[in-house]
Order: sequence, then structure tokens, then C-alpha cells
Amino acid sequence: MSYPNKKDPAANLRSDAGLASALRVSLARLTRRLRRQAASHSLTPTQVATLVAVERHSGITPGELAEHEKVQPPSMTRVIAALEERGLVSRTPHPTDRRQVTVTVTEAGSALLKEERRRRDAWLTQRLKELTPEERAVLRQAAPILEKLSRI
Repeated sequence: MSYPNKKDPAANLRSDAGLASALRVSLARLTRRLRRQAASHSLTPTQVATLVAVERHSGITPGELAEHEKVQPPSMTRVIAALEERGLVSRTPHPTDRRQVTVTVTEAGSALLKEERRRRDAWLTQRLKELTPEERAVLRQAAPILEKLSRI
């Protein structure tokens, strides 16, 4: 990572802007490395994110899903169709509005997500073992704060 103050890199972390920059770069790098651990299912990151959202919000409509994932409805329709073609989600008639459908994850979709999580957790667990106990303690304290940041 390149810091403006090369003589004192820690000084860059003292400002909120410096901390923001360091976190952005580090989290992006970690996210890329975690994505490389994906099983050989050849789903796109958007398809995986959509599958996760469907799992969390079973019975969601495509429109609600598009809004949740911040994409246009036609794009979400294509993503759902690709997931349905692979047997990872299914569409059923909406219980109260016959013009709509709801989307639910299938057993195959749940199994794929479970394997995806297992692989990524195993990789990250191995990387955590390379840290000192003190470093892991700091990360334990930081985890709830990072979660909070992700929801603000």
C-alpha cells in the first residue's frame, strides 16, 4: 500500500481519511482473495450475491430483489433466469398477487452456498493461524465494528 507520508506510514492512519483509505484498500484486497476461493461453480459475483439474498429473504419477488441488490429489474430478471436454469432457485406464483412470482432457493442452491462458505471460511481460518494471538485478538475486537460500518 502506498502512503503519502512514506517516512511515517503510521501517521497516515491517524487521520480519518488515511484510515478510510487503508481500510478500503485492505478490504478490497481481502475480498478479491476470498472470491478466488470460490468453488468451481462458475457463478458470477452478482449471481452469488443474488443467491445469498434469495436464501436470506425466501419468497421475495424479483422486483424486491432488484431493489435489495440495487440493480435494474431487467438485469435481475436475467440473473434469476440464469440461476433457475442451473436449478439453484425456483419461481412460484405469488400467494396473493397472480401477476407476480416469488423466488426461493432450491436444495442445490443451498448446498452450493454452504460449500462456498465452507471453502472461504477454511481459507480465512488458515490465514488467521498465520497471525499472532495478539493480532487475532485485535481482529476479534474489530469484527463487530467492521460489521457496523457495513450496515451504516
